[in-house]
Amino acid sequence: MRKAVLVTGASSGVGLALCKRLLEEDHELHLCLACRNRSKAEAVREALLASRPLAEVSIVQVDVSDLQSVFRASRELKQRFQRLDYVYLNAGIMPNPQLNIKALFSGLFSRKVIHMFSTAEGLLTQEDQITADGLQEVFETNVFGHFILIQELAPLLCHSDSPSQLIWTSSRNARKSNFCLEDIQHSRGQEPYSSSKYAVDLLSVAVNRNFNSRGLYSSVVCPGTMVTNMTCGILPPFVWTLLMPIIWLLRFFANAFTLTPYNGTEALMDLDEDTAEKFYQNLLELEKHVRATIQKRNHQS
Repeated sequence: MRKAVLVTGASSGVGLALCKRLLEEDHELHLCLACRNRSKAEAVREALLASRPLAEVSIVQVDVSDLQSVFRASRELKQRFQRLDYVYLNAGIMPNPQLNIKALFSGLFSRKVIHMFSTAEGLLTQEDQITADGLQEVFETNVFGHFILIQELAPLLCHSDSPSQLIWTSSRNARKSNFCLEDIQHSRGQEPYSSSKYAVDLLSVAVNRNFNSRGLYSSVVCPGTMVTNMTCGILPPFVWTLLMPIIWLLRFFANAFTLTPYNGTEALMDLDEDTAEKFYQNLLELEKHVRATIQKRNHQS
């Protein structure tokens, strides 16, 4: 029986590289591309099948920043699959990143240059916005949309006789100092991406505590520092080209510089389980509120 694998954000960057690597290791997979843009997903599907004709590659259209889209995709997946063996929760955004040039040049001539380049700590801020669901866009895209997807797909994931695996794309930019249980959406801060990635790390721990007994296991992945569409939103491509010799040099001192999505590496994070559990409970409360709001809105229409 073919293993069934779902990858969100599969049309570019880490998600696309991941799909290629998965099919290299097992070309008989049933790989489902969960993408926001269907035309891009179709192009990726054709390219993957051209190199791996024995694979089964399907598409589900989903925008994790839109809960109605998540519910719709979940219903479709439950009609198509009896189970999912692996779900890679990779889709994510870093909108309008602003680089602190002063901090960058200061860090270049300090002892923290390697740490600065590998984590971007203190270098980046983002401008967040509110979605149609009334949530912060970065939080909903990177965390909550995936959380709802897991909740909805639980019948496909929870089989104690044959465990399933969740793999989250996290980041070395995840900082505990940027996350607060009183403001889990980071609506009052300027580093929503960092906060969301720490939230992902916490959520993975909480999923293990709440779902391991039901046959679902979770881990986090840090693909390292690389050049993707997201990083090119921070600096133009030509600047990354100029920085590449420095990054190659830094590779001798740290393994975080993977350069390309294909070279992305995995790392499990050491997290506070109590905080993870409290965060998980906050998400459950938020889920109840959002579902009630949607139900009320549907009745009114």
